[in-house]
Amino acid sequence: MGFRSLGGTVHSILIDGREDSMATVNVRYMVDDVNTAVAFYTTHFGFTRLSQAGPAFADVSRGDLRLLLSGPTSSAGRPMADGERPRAGGWNRIQLIVDDVAGEVERLAAAGLKPRNDVVTGPGGSQVLFVDPAGNLIELFQPAG
Repeated sequence: MGFRSLGGTVHSILIDGREDSMATVNVRYMVDDVNTAVAFYTTHFGFTRLSQAGPAFADVSRGDLRLLLSGPTSSAGRPMADGERPRAGGWNRIQLIVDDVAGEVERLAAAGLKPRNDVVTGPGGSQVLFVDPAGNLIELFQPAG
């Protein structure tokens, strides 16, 4: 399966002898407040609101990523058979490719956002984490090179 980077380059591989590229990827985040989440992602990370169903659900997109923002009253927020409720948080995250991670940290700091950690650099590039209002992580990643 192929993928498209945020820079617009299309990458693909062969599947069953044919070239394939990826379409939109959907990721669901549980959030405490849908309106707050929509404002956060559209204001700070360049997402565009696609739709909203009151306080229960909204979806936003950036490139080939569609982020589903599900509040406590959404169908995705219903309790499991054992009574446990879906909730935000954990270490899974979306990764947004950026050209200048340090510049993005400065831009977001000027808007009042604080990174979860210091920028970490390894052989693949540099990364930093931000946390949305519900506790979900967003990784900004600048590839090496």
